Amino acid sequence: MELTILMPCLNEAETLKTCIEKARAYLEKSGVDGEILIADNGSTDGSQEIARGCGARVVDVQERGYGAALIGGCNAALGTYVIMGDADDSYDFLHLDPFVEKLREGYDLVMGNRFRGGIEPGAMPPLHRYLGNPVLSFIGRLFYPSSIGDFHCGLRGYNREAMLALGLRTTGMEYASEMVVKATLYHLKIAEVPTTLKKDGRSHAPHLRSFRDGWRHLKFLLMHSPNWLFLYPGVFFIILGLLLLIALMFGPVSIGNITLDIHTMLYGSAFTIIGVSTVQFAVFTKTYAKNSGFIPVDTSRTEKLTEDRVILAGGIFLLIGVAATVAALVLWGKQSFGALDPQYIMRLTIPALTAMAVGVQMIFGGFFIGILNIRHK
Repeated sequence: MELTILMPCLNEAETLKTCIEKARAYLEKSGVDGEILIADNGSTDGSQEIARGCGARVVDVQERGYGAALIGGCNAALGTYVIMGDADDSYDFLHLDPFVEKLREGYDLVMGNRFRGGIEPGAMPPLHRYLGNPVLSFIGRLFYPSSIGDFHCGLRGYNREAMLALGLRTTGMEYASEMVVKATLYHLKIAEVPTTLKKDGRSHAPHLRSFRDGWRHLKFLLMHSPNWLFLYPGVFFIILGLLLLIALMFGPVSIGNITLDIHTMLYGSAFTIIGVSTVQFAVFTKTYAKNSGFIPVDTSRTEKLTEDRVILAGGIFLLIGVAATVAALVLWGKQSFGALDPQYIMRLTIPALTAMAVGVQMIFGGFFIGILNIRHK
């Protein structure tokens, strides 16, 4: 069998028959050897009986969620290719040729693009059309370089074996992002074709929850990109913190009517410590990814950053901080351990404490990298 047309379903009795009939009409018109598969997610409105009555095959997926239904449907599909689409009559199952053609050309994932194909009035809420989808799609392209213009189109086709190899696992609406993200990370061949979106035919509220599901999409995009989540922000804070520390170590700095002094230096210390901590999270994530397959990483780079090197670097910073602290104590001793001018002594103690804090962080971080690298059966 060449094609499975897969529809996730949760109480779609109002529109399911129409969707199945359109999919059936496409198979008959095109001559594609295919099936219509309904991944039912616990419907209580008779959707299963409607589907079987229309000649579709039904697989019951016990775990609730959009992603869970589609994963269950993919596992049960018989086609070499799968085209998935919602069962709410918002997508055009009569015109699937662009998807099939691209799949036959060897593309592993073929995305629909509603912004290129056309969105009927009222088919997409303004919040989704002008903010949610464009912003999340932009972030997706930024974090995971690709030419996909519509990360969240519900009508898409894929090579079943290639998709199973990705091991998709999210159960909610963020499954739509996971598919594109992992296909990009693992260098699958991806194409995009225009498709249309019309107002769905349901009388009940959609299953999508704008803010909850939008946050889940954003969180997924961030969690699978340790560079953008941890590394780049951390490097920014380190650079900002060091610039403030170095600039103020030798005295106040005036910019117009504004004078920066030891109070600003304290913030430079905090930024530096925050930055080092954040960069360490990037290293931890990539170490975990290297050993678990969470995401593909450049092992040649992670192998160079061994726990011993991190511990050694941390020890050096700690020694520098201790040495600077001893120097401060000597200066204090010269004043008979009495009152000191904070404008003078804190230019030494703030960098000293910063180096000590960074050193301790790196030492313990190095040991944690070693723990992450322990192999378990």
